[in-house]
Amino acid sequence: MISVTPLSGKGSTVVASHPIVERALQQGHTLLTEIESKQVLHDLGIATTQGQLATSEDEAVRLAVAIGFPVVLKIASPDITHKSDVGGVQLNLHSAADVRYAYRAILQSTAVHAPDARVEGVAVQAMAKPGVEVIIGMSQDATFGPVLMFGLGGVLVEVLQDVAFRIVPLSQRDAAEMIRDLKGLPLLQGYRGTPAVDLDALERMLLTLSEFVAQTPAIQEIDLNPVYAYPEGALAVDARIILAAPAASA
Repeated sequence: MISVTPLSGKGSTVVASHPIVERALQQGHTLLTEIESKQVLHDLGIATTQGQLATSEDEAVRLAVAIGFPVVLKIASPDITHKSDVGGVQLNLHSAADVRYAYRAILQSTAVHAPDARVEGVAVQAMAKPGVEVIIGMSQDATFGPVLMFGLGGVLVEVLQDVAFRIVPLSQRDAAEMIRDLKGLPLLQGYRGTPAVDLDALERMLLTLSEFVAQTPAIQEIDLNPVYAYPEGALAVDARIILAAPAASA
């Protein structure tokens, strides 16, 4: 299992752009891979289950041993937005044999369900300790511009649709209200003997993303689902960043 380092301070230093974003735009890519997305988040000071890219079974095994079991394998492709839909995710792998089987299964399934997708390899990452699942998202509204969303994550976001929205840039009060506006707030504050999660860490995550989005106009969409909220800290387990397509030249 990975350790969680809570976000420190009341915000993180955010640069006006990021080399990964700039490189993707130069190459004409609008979808960052999960590895790229998580590297951006890591550089912003947001804790993630960072992955490492394997391009062979042997390399996947070597990385898994170095990371420590259990691990997760995920397809790495700039053309696949929803990895689970193409069979591109294998969870809770406890041995080298599991990793080899999962690596082959992911590539075979991806070839069937997304035959035209460019495949860079397979990301190997630690299996995170479960926490209370929340979702943090960002999208571009035609009227208001960039908008951040916070809600209960995992399958709950689809079933309960318990989410809150605020326009970027967020104030600290905005971030606090987004969390406390949820009907499911008791799940975060501790419910029937479960410990309360670190609401301050979630607020800092929202504020950091708000600042990054405000300073990086190329960001079209961000999807962090799930984010595991713990009694100390919060961890982005899955991440997707989508960039705006460059405007066509006249």
